[in-house]
Amino acid sequence: MAKILIIDDEPRIRETLSDILKDEKHSIATAADGLEGLNICKEETIHLIFLDVWLPNMGGIDVLKEVKRNFPEIEVIIISGHGNIDLAVKAVKLGAFDFLEKPLSLDKIITITRNALAMEDLKKENRALKERIFIEDDLIAVSPAMIKIKEIIAQSAPSDARILILGENGTGKELIAREIHRKSIRARGPFIEVNCAAIPENLIESELFGHEKGSFTGAVARRKGKFEMAHRGTIFLDEIADMSLFTQAKVLRVIQELTFERIGGENSIHVDVRVIAATNKDLQKEIQEKRFREDLFFRLNVIPIQVPPLRERKEDLAELILYFQKKLDPASEPNPKTFSKEALDYLHQYAWPGNVRELKNFIE
Repeated sequence: MAKILIIDDEPRIRETLSDILKDEKHSIATAADGLEGLNICKEETIHLIFLDVWLPNMGGIDVLKEVKRNFPEIEVIIISGHGNIDLAVKAVKLGAFDFLEKPLSLDKIITITRNALAMEDLKKENRALKERIFIEDDLIAVSPAMIKIKEIIAQSAPSDARILILGENGTGKELIAREIHRKSIRARGPFIEVNCAAIPENLIESELFGHEKGSFTGAVARRKGKFEMAHRGTIFLDEIADMSLFTQAKVLRVIQELTFERIGGENSIHVDVRVIAATNKDLQKEIQEKRFREDLFFRLNVIPIQVPPLRERKEDLAELILYFQKKLDPASEPNPKTFSKEALDYLHQYAWPGNVRELKNFIE
């Protein structure tokens, strides 16, 4: 199901398109002119627009330019009368997906809608693949603890259950979160990471929920937040214990209701996201010392994953060393550099306080 916006000044056209697209199980929004349509784009997550070329107040071509400038991910289908074909062709050159000629054909509406939404999904998948390039490592599991984690991933990934990943810095919490997303039914959707510790406290609310133009000093344009960007995908809240109690309360509400308002906005935005959170802190201690909300902990801790430090999974060390050697120096095949037995013994004795991240840097 997609959210489709119909912008047309003819009530009959809006009604006809709405009825056809509702039968296809889509959610519909309508606007009688371009300015109203652009306001809806700002307030709601829209996946596809049907746009008439002749509109009051603001012409269809100008509306298309604004959509492509501010919402480039939205596909636009132009609605054209017989005398507007040249204008419709111009619109396609400006970035419209295609155009429909009046009188509207039921079969063409359904076909072009499916094609446009498939293109939107393809673009999202392509973006997600690009995001993963040079980021993902394999999850090496030889030790019993890591084998157990891979089992939990396999069991939990297909569901939408919230997951809380606990472990020291450098143990691979983000890698586990990405693996869960990759094996989930949301794999074609976005994976949006938020490092809560790296965002200044005065900006984190805007980062998570977005803001409207002029809502505060420096808000020169409307901006989507990370929750909205993660729609139909996964949001990974890394180092969540570094959030203030005020922000934790807002996140709790979003997790409960999956709705929120942008800063300076009045309309509620509904999102469909899976939440995975992680922290290197002892949350029970943080709760006791009133630095972390207990109700948020219970909301996040549906499926807990405790990632052991490298010093407690030394069985994985030899496999990790071999993996990083091949990954970081692929040109050395088929005669890769090797470690002597004495060197491997030395590496096994080392405590690796920086965990797998330290090991990777060392091998590099």
